[in-house]
Amino acid sequence: MSGRLVLLCGIAGAGKTTLAKQFETHGAMRMCPDEWLVALGFDIYDPEARRSIRELQWDLTQALISRGLTVVDESGMWQRAERDLRRTWARERGVPVELHFLDAPVHELIRRVTARNRGLAEGEPHIEPALVEFWNDQLERPDTDELALFDPPTDPQR
Repeated sequence: MSGRLVLLCGIAGAGKTTLAKQFETHGAMRMCPDEWLVALGFDIYDPEARRSIRELQWDLTQALISRGLTVVDESGMWQRAERDLRRTWARERGVPVELHFLDAPVHELIRRVTARNRGLAEGEPHIEPALVEFWNDQLERPDTDELALFDPPTDPQR
């Protein structure tokens, strides 16, 4: 396999989609659960629908990487266990895997989400700013030791 797995870790407003789209511009495939949920008519806060979409995206990610493509997973990777599973899968197959941790102070994340909501195009997911602080508390931030387990983050323009 010559593909690459790029994991984006962070909550709403951290810049995951912006970074993922930069990778996409340079040939990567982008997996965004929120976009799929909206496109299929699901509520983005429906946990069962989100779980199903993420499972489908993971299956597709594995197939695309096996064909030599770079795939960017922008689902947030909030939990260390999930990041460990993805990293282990990649390492067992000799696939480069990187983790980009995107973070900002809660007030800045709320500001970004609020601004994005004002400029939404039809069909784009609306994020509840009131949930940002709660999500921030749920995020298991990667520490230096965990980040060292991944390949160094690449520039999306590479």
